[in-house]
Amino acid sequence: MTRRPPKLSVIVPCFNIEAYVPETVTSLRNNARDDFEFIFVEDRSTKDDTYEALLALTEPLEHSRVIRHETNGGLATARNTGIDVAEGRWLTFLDGDDWLAPGYLARLVETAERLDVDFVRTDHVQVTGLERKIHRAPEGRRNTVLDPRGSILPVDDTTMVDYPYAWAGVYHRRLLDRGMLRFHDGLRTAEDRPWVWELHRRAESYAVASLHGVFYRRGVTTSLTQIGDVRQLDFFRSFDLVLEELTSDPEEDKLRKKALRNYCVVIAHQLLARDRFERSVHARLREMAAEALGRMTERELGEALVGMGEERVHTLRRIRGGMKGVAA
Repeated sequence: MTRRPPKLSVIVPCFNIEAYVPETVTSLRNNARDDFEFIFVEDRSTKDDTYEALLALTEPLEHSRVIRHETNGGLATARNTGIDVAEGRWLTFLDGDDWLAPGYLARLVETAERLDVDFVRTDHVQVTGLERKIHRAPEGRRNTVLDPRGSILPVDDTTMVDYPYAWAGVYHRRLLDRGMLRFHDGLRTAEDRPWVWELHRRAESYAVASLHGVFYRRGVTTSLTQIGDVRQLDFFRSFDLVLEELTSDPEEDKLRKKALRNYCVVIAHQLLARDRFERSVHARLREMAAEALGRMTERELGEALVGMGEERVHTLRRIRGGMKGVAA
């Protein structure tokens, strides 16, 4: 008998995470249902036997498969590979070094179906060593149907486009049919930024649920958040894509202010984290920061940096120059 298309597809990109595969796969077994499928995309690991570990550990996991890239493509491309083969009515993501609470996926899908929205976003649990801390999605209205566009602003507050975690949610296949959900191929960091902006600009409905079932592991030595090499600089391309895609938006003027503020916050954060970068990468970071800030007008910068704090404003002023009128 032919199996029905699954209700949910879980896409798990994996790269150099052999040590974490047992916990990740076990958590998915504790969430498995006959109408769920699990797609692992092994992105040609270079430092360990992630692929072999996946083959062995996923064998008892029903409705799972392991796809291996011929060459390393990065997180965005790995997610796209999973999206291309996913058959579920709903899609969600999990990074290969993170894990889920038992029964979390069933609760997530039940919430999405009950509210009948394009997508649902959730809170998550950040794990640093033995410490666990709940991070709440910025939108305070819970379990109610919302307009995604209404959660982009205000400019000077944390909103849902500042919560760019694709794995903290579930997404209906109709979004893919409308040309959304795919990531920009080749982005190795900040790949969620243009993705979440597009969702909130173009989707018709969404909701936020107070579910705490995603455990996001911080401090992993192989994670790009911990590595100060040139791949970190992809955030420039990510924000440039956001700005480029806003040019066709009817509310470009309003939304551009928010995007520029986000861009400046991330530039300042990276510049202040100079000890994390290789010397040549930090030099390139400064060059690219000067170029990005130079494309912004004095007025745009003045509006973007209001209330950002003396340290950040001073850091950006040193890179950009000509910002004497910009107040901290």
